[in-house]
Amino acid sequence: MSGKHFNVHEVGCCIKYFIFGFNIIFWFSVFLGIIFFLELTAGVLAFVFKDWIKDQLKFFINNNIRAYRDDIDLQNLIDFTQDYWECCGAFGPEDWNLNIYFNCTDTNLSREKCGVPFSCCTKDPAEDVINTQCGYDIREKDDNEQKMFIHTKGCVPQFEKWLQENLTVVAGIFIGIALLQIFGICLAQNLLSDIEAVRESCLFT
Repeated sequence: MSGKHFNVHEVGCCIKYFIFGFNIIFWFSVFLGIIFFLELTAGVLAFVFKDWIKDQLKFFINNNIRAYRDDIDLQNLIDFTQDYWECCGAFGPEDWNLNIYFNCTDTNLSREKCGVPFSCCTKDPAEDVINTQCGYDIREKDDNEQKMFIHTKGCVPQFEKWLQENLTVVAGIFIGIALLQIFGICLAQNLLSDIEAVRESCLFT
């Protein structure tokens, strides 16, 4: 064997290292296929079970509302969400009745009774400092007066609205990711074919 030289097909150096690096990032072609299948399945299930997902989102938000004062990280997350989406509660300010500090029951002695967190409040451009007491007693007022001071739309409808308005962008991102994954699968299969051709050449030469 030492005196023999074989003429075999060689895998292109640039292609080889490009595909190698690409597949390290995306776990090689088998896992890419699995990920693509799972994403496709998730998209179909999200469309079919959108009402169930909506109910689960409401359940998740309401549970977090109950624990609003118990966890500072959770509190910051809810405040960020309500401020960013310009919303209050899952489906409206009344959802804050679920929290022991904000509910309107006679047994509630909290100063925040019948109020909402400051993140529900509409922003006044003239104010440089956030008024953390802006939501106090606000739910004792009628709906029209509430709209002057706080956001009265829930976070679930606001998220749905954002999703509809940005559907093209969201769909484009997912399609781009899917195409990139398919491209990776094709490259990986091409590399495997080249390697197999080299192996067979070695065996039959």
